[in-house]
Parts: sequence; C-alpha cells; structure tokens
Amino acid sequence: MLEKIYHASCVLCFSGGQDSTTLALWAKKAFKQTHLLAFNYAQKHAIELKQAQKIAKLLDLPLKILDLHFLQEITLSALFASNPQSSNAPHPKNPNLPASFVPDRNALFFTLAHAYAFNLGADFVLVGVSQEDYSGYFDCRKEFIDSLQTSLNLGAFGTPEGISFLAPFMAMGKAQEFALAQDLGGLELILEHTHTCYEGVRGVRHAYGYGCGACPSCKLRQDAYKEFLRDYK
Repeated sequence: MLEKIYHASCVLCFSGGQDSTTLALWAKKAFKQTHLLAFNYAQKHAIELKQAQKIAKLLDLPLKILDLHFLQEITLSALFASNPQSSNAPHPKNPNLPASFVPDRNALFFTLAHAYAFNLGADFVLVGVSQEDYSGYFDCRKEFIDSLQTSLNLGAFGTPEGISFLAPFMAMGKAQEFALAQDLGGLELILEHTHTCYEGVRGVRHAYGYGCGACPSCKLRQDAYKEFLRDYK
C-alpha cells in the first residue's frame, strides 16, 4: 500500500461495497480528510446506497450521494432496476462484455469525483478498481485511469498535473482485500455491512457476507473469501 499522506485530502468513489469500503478503511488512516462520494444511477442493487450511509456513519466520514437516474435513459445494462436481463448474460451491445457492464459509468463517476475534488481543494481521487478482479470491465484498467486523469487535469488545470487518481487495489485481488481489511481491523465491517450482490439480495448472511450467491459479483466474492481463509487467515 501507499505511505500515509496525513497532510492531504481525498474524494473516494464510494458504493458501500467491499472494494470501496476497504479503501475507506485505509483512507481514514492515511489521509487528513476523506470525503465519500456515492452515485444513485437507478441500480438494481440500490440497497448498496443504504449500506453506504450506514458505513459512512460507522466510519464517521462525510458522504454525498449524487442522483444519476438519467443514465438508464441513454444506455443499457442489466444493473438497472428497469432491466430484467440476467447479469450472467453477455451485454446486448457487445458480447465480449458482461450484461452488468454500464458503458462509461466509471468515466462519469470519476469525472464527477474529479470535479468534487476540485471544488473541495482535495489532492486525490481514490477509486477501488482492480484489473486483477475487473470482471471484464475495460474501464477498471490502469491505462484507462491514467488516461482519464491526464484528460481531466488538462481540462481543469491546463496541464497533466493537478488532482491525482489513486487506485491502490489495481494489482490486488479480493482475497488480498479481505486480508487488508483484517489488518485494518475492519473485516467484520466488510462482512456484515458491505453489499456487492448485483441482484440486491440481502436476506441471509453467508460466510463471505450477504448476497444471492449466484450473480457474478457474489461468485467472485465467495471464491475470494475461500482463498482468503486458505491463504491469509
């Protein structure tokens, strides 16, 4: 992980899921100020926003939620509540992508986080993406993050330098994230309060947390928890 940056502040793209909550646990210790930014884009698993609010209170971190319902009007994804398509299917516009892919979602989220950071005078935007566990989403890769950072800084500051994007989990898998959460004293917070299930199922707690157990996100998290217990616990 990165060295502690006590003098700096950051805006953290926050969903209430495993990745962003683990990142928030670390950021709370690493930064002087951490501002959480979440997005309501009419997602099928909107329960994640309720969990995000609970987690923000538990961590005593400020949280702002932006309304992006318009996104469902201009693009397709199985993640939208209005779309009955299974998240296990291929995307209708690109069979090489999963149906859960939301075109330009990360570009929009990260752009808004950059604007928020600019307004707050924050030094960094933190994102919990990983190209090791990126589920086929091309906008979770390092080259995308680096390119977007350059473009947004050119637009806001006139140079490639300005607000830095940090993706500390880029080369990590979710099993390593479980281990990091344990090291930070937040493993039970991750298991009990975070939500990653695409179907929004939160009725029964499994060993790895809550979820339907069948969607791609649940399968990834379940496998990662087994790996964590085997290799890191």
